[in-house]
Amino acid sequence: PEIDVIVAGCSAAMKESDYSAMDEVAAVIRGHDPTQVARAVAHRFPTLDQHEEAIGGALLLSNKRGHRAWLKIQDGCDRRCAFCATKIARGASRSRALDQVVDEARTLAQKHHEIVLTGVHIGHYGKDLDPKLTLGTLLEHLVDAVPTARFRLGSIEATEIDEKLGDLVTQHSGVTNHLHIPMQAGSDNVLRLMQRWHTRAQYHDRVAELAEHAEYLGLGADIIVGFPGETDEDFEQTRRLVEALPFTYLHVFPYSKRDGTKAATMPDQVPGDIAAARSKILREIAIEKGSAYCRTRAGETADIVVEDGDTGLTGDYLRVSLIEPLDPGSRVQRALALRDAELIAL
Repeated sequence: PEIDVIVAGCSAAMKESDYSAMDEVAAVIRGHDPTQVARAVAHRFPTLDQHEEAIGGALLLSNKRGHRAWLKIQDGCDRRCAFCATKIARGASRSRALDQVVDEARTLAQKHHEIVLTGVHIGHYGKDLDPKLTLGTLLEHLVDAVPTARFRLGSIEATEIDEKLGDLVTQHSGVTNHLHIPMQAGSDNVLRLMQRWHTRAQYHDRVAELAEHAEYLGLGADIIVGFPGETDEDFEQTRRLVEALPFTYLHVFPYSKRDGTKAATMPDQVPGDIAAARSKILREIAIEKGSAYCRTRAGETADIVVEDGDTGLTGDYLRVSLIEPLDPGSRVQRALALRDAELIAL
C-alpha cells in the first residue's frame, strides 16, 4: 500500500484502459517519458524540480540508477517493421533541439564520465527539425562542447551511419569505439517479410567497412530467429552472415507476437522449439566471437568507466574486472590482461 505502481512503455500506450482499470496501478504513462513519471509520483516528492522541453523529456541532472548517463535525443519512429509495435505506440520520429541536447549533456557531464545517446530511432535524429540536422552533426557538437565526457551511441541502423558519424565512432577519442547495429535477419527473404529497408549485402558491406576503419570496435547486433516464413535456408544465411562479421556480442531473440503488428497474423509461423534451437546456435557463435575478441585486447590499454568499484566498462563495450577497487563512476586508463579466461584491468 505504500508503493505506487506506475506502468509505462509501449504496452501502456497500446493498453492504457486495461492497466488504468487495475486497482493496484496508480498511473499509466504512454511511453517512457521521465517527466510524466515524475508527475505521477510528485506527491511523494514535494521538492521535485522538473524542467520541461519539446518532446516531453526532462533536462536530467544525473542518472541515479548507474554511473553512466542516458541522454534522450529523440522519440518515435518513422519505420514500419512488421514485427514492431513501436510505431503504433510511440508515433512519428520527433527530435529534441540541438541546443537542448547540448545543455543537458553539459549538466550530465558534471556527474558522469559517459553519456549514452538514446531514443527509439536515433538514426533519424534531426530529420524533422528546421533546418534539418543529422546525428553526426549533433555528435560533432557534443564532443566539442563537452570534452570531459565520452559519448556512446545507442542502437543505430547500418544504413544510417554516414561518413561523418562513422569517422567519429571509429576515430574520435571523445566517442566510444562501439556500435550496436540491428541486423534482425541475414536473409533477404526474411528481411523483405520483416519490411526492413536494407538488404543482406548492404548490411554486410557497411558493417565490414566500419570495422575495417577502427583499431578496435565493440560490435553488437539484434537478431530475431523463427520469424514467420523463416526457412532452414533463411536461417543458414543469417548464420553465415554472423560468422562473416566481427561481432563481439549478439542479442538473439526467438520471434514473439506483438498485438497489432503485421507479423502477428502472418502465415508459416515457426514452431517454438525450432526457434529456440536456432537461437542457441547463434548465441554459441556469439560467445566464441566475444572470447576471441577479448583475447585480442589482452595486453592493450583501455579507457574504463568504473561501475560498482570492482568492475568497469571499456569504450569498446567490454565489462572487465578491476584488480583493485576504484571509486564508482571514475574514469581510468588501464592495461588489460586475461586471467582464467576473464578480462581484467590491471
